[in-house]
Amino acid sequence: MRINTLVIAAILCIIMVSCRNTTRIESGKLLLEINNKLETKVNYTTAGAKPLMDRFTPSEYLVCRESEIRDFRLKGSRSFAFTDNYGNGVRTVITGSHREKEFNIEKILTITAYDSFPDMAFFRVQYVNKGTRDLEVNKWVNQAYNISGKGDSPVFWSFQGSSTGARKDWILPVDSSFSQENFMGMNNTDYGGGIPVIDLWRKDAGIAIGHTDLMPRMVSLPVYKNAYENFVQIGIEYKYPEAKAFHAGDTLDTYNTFVTVHRGDFYAPLQAYSKFMQASGIEMAPVEPDAYDAVWCAWGYERRFTVQEILGTLPKVKELGLKWVDIDDGYQQAEGDWDVTRDKFPGGNADMRKLVDHIHAMGLKAKLWWAPLAVDPGSQLFARNPDIILETGDGAPQYITWWDSYYMSPVYRKTIDHTREVLKMFLHDWDFDGLKMDGQHLNCAPPDFNSRHMLDNPDESFENLPGFYKMIYETARTYKPHAVLQICPCGCAMSYFIMPWTNQVVASDPTSSWQIRLKGKTYKALLGKTAYYGDHIEKTEGGSNFATQVGIGAVLGTKFTWPKDNPYAMEGKFVLTPENEKIWKKWISIYNQKMLPAGDYLGDLYDMGFDRPETHVIQKADTLFYAFYNDHWDGDIELRGLTNETYQLTDYANNVDYGKISGPSGHLQVKFTGSLLLQAVPFK
Repeated sequence: MRINTLVIAAILCIIMVSCRNTTRIESGKLLLEINNKLETKVNYTTAGAKPLMDRFTPSEYLVCRESEIRDFRLKGSRSFAFTDNYGNGVRTVITGSHREKEFNIEKILTITAYDSFPDMAFFRVQYVNKGTRDLEVNKWVNQAYNISGKGDSPVFWSFQGSSTGARKDWILPVDSSFSQENFMGMNNTDYGGGIPVIDLWRKDAGIAIGHTDLMPRMVSLPVYKNAYENFVQIGIEYKYPEAKAFHAGDTLDTYNTFVTVHRGDFYAPLQAYSKFMQASGIEMAPVEPDAYDAVWCAWGYERRFTVQEILGTLPKVKELGLKWVDIDDGYQQAEGDWDVTRDKFPGGNADMRKLVDHIHAMGLKAKLWWAPLAVDPGSQLFARNPDIILETGDGAPQYITWWDSYYMSPVYRKTIDHTREVLKMFLHDWDFDGLKMDGQHLNCAPPDFNSRHMLDNPDESFENLPGFYKMIYETARTYKPHAVLQICPCGCAMSYFIMPWTNQVVASDPTSSWQIRLKGKTYKALLGKTAYYGDHIEKTEGGSNFATQVGIGAVLGTKFTWPKDNPYAMEGKFVLTPENEKIWKKWISIYNQKMLPAGDYLGDLYDMGFDRPETHVIQKADTLFYAFYNDHWDGDIELRGLTNETYQLTDYANNVDYGKISGPSGHLQVKFTGSLLLQAVPFK
């Protein structure tokens, strides 16, 4: 196919020029400049945006045992237009050489921009050893940028999607001194994985980087700020487990990476990243309408629940308008031995089927808690199959400390066969409608050194973990075509690579209402209308912050007990008092009536870091739903996203008329504590 380069450049707004040995690459409002040392400067070319980078930096380089190979001399640069599966694009190939004593390393920097992904550039970096001496490479680095502060307070807000036992917020201010590695492998015994993107933004401009390989990679995305400097260092790094031999004549490839620029918070770059990954072949699970229905979870009774407690609560569950009943931890004999325990179910597995039948007879749906990949040391499964576990490099079992269990290898045939059998029991024999897969260990698997598993590479367990969830999803849907499959990696930023195999993501043990909202915005950026479960309302601040879950379009959930608590419960008392019942009825009714999770979340209207009050907007048909959050607010609020017409404003949580307002952007003087939920309906 013949392509007119000038037409492509005009249509795509991507222009490549070389001037004074500096190559300029423009994609939308992204400007990349690469000088004759192959150093890079990145900026956002929009009105009012100050420079992101004030000077060139060595952005892609190797760290070897012998030296750091950062300095290159430009050899050549060429650009050409083309068309591939992503559409029309322009590709620039820049080569440079590093010569030092016996070293002769050629760097090949390939940068691609597409009209369908404006403001983004995609990198492939290669190094060729053209010398006579072998090297030992410890690490490669891509997108190493120094991003300048411009007087904001904090200096930057950031999105950092790694997972550790600290269970930090995913959105953090970067001010004064700051350091976070954001390693995407295992960070603690049970924790690892995440979303391989970091975003750093000021009020006027932001920048995001990440990797675009189609499987998990053990990269780090460090963010570092020295208290005495006015810039933040970011990058993408891969440290080899053992020094990699880089022989004369060899080519070393890094992973595929990207950079994008934007205005506002992390929503737009995460959305663009996910759009590209889906165009690359990652297919997200379709929206399951049943996943939007509100949930009652029996976890209020905890592990020592009784069947009678659950049965006794169901009439109140139905009366309140909840649709799902989650049977939680405590029914099983052990992790791995998922048949029911006889002290709760004297009739064995048949009694579990009777419980599910009773739930269904009341017009409710049933979901079952499960911790896949966990096997207890004392379980029958482990006694019969001691080879099923994942082993560390020294031959010891890999522990899941939270469950006092061992990891099963997700790529071992016995693990897969066992999991298929369990799924048949849960969904066919017991007739559950969905699964709550629980545990922070689900997010990432360590390398598997168990020689009995005959793996070509121990990293197969880490890289192919998504395939395990694909197997669960496909197997479950053969038994229940509309099964709701929730993956709850407690306290983790869910690995992007297992998101395709769930149709209900979850706040997963949030530590605050703020976390529920920021996680909701993250998942809506990446997954669109896929159901986001806000977890138990009892986990919000005050234990009843329904406005947070309803306002951001999260699925409601509660673990109330009724008419009394289980005396053996240890985490708290959750009995539904008459006073609380009025609150629960009000909000569950509002939720069921508005059903905001099914609407379009307009995440690019407000900046979650810098805008005050914090604001979220959902659109259903021609109606806009605004959710404002602040401890105490008395002043002006701006309603963005309106069209050029008049709207009737109502506080739909309290039935208060706020009058009329005209678009496209309206202002209102309000006073509220905690939250204000407004509905804007075009006035006819």
